[in-house]
Amino acid sequence: MTFDGAVIKEQGVTFAIVIVKSHILNSSHLIDEARTDFSSHFPGMPLILMAQNSRGVPTYQGRKDIVNFLSKIDYRRIPWKRYTV
Repeated sequence: MTFDGAVIKEQGVTFAIVIVKSHILNSSHLIDEARTDFSSHFPGMPLILMAQNSRGVPTYQGRKDIVNFLSKIDYRRIPWKRYTV
């Protein structure tokens, strides 16, 4: 399995972001499933899920303070990496 994500340290908090398909953010069951699947790759870190709409506009789901921070920055500045597990 491969996925795109990033680990960021900001204001003393280290957290992970994982890109998911947009339909995942529309279902609490799928959100929980994605969190379970990806959290093992980022142990002990808050996990943020990100999806993009057809125009590339990101939507974030997760801890509110981190989501608020991410909503104010250009997602292209995030150091994305492709993970293979």
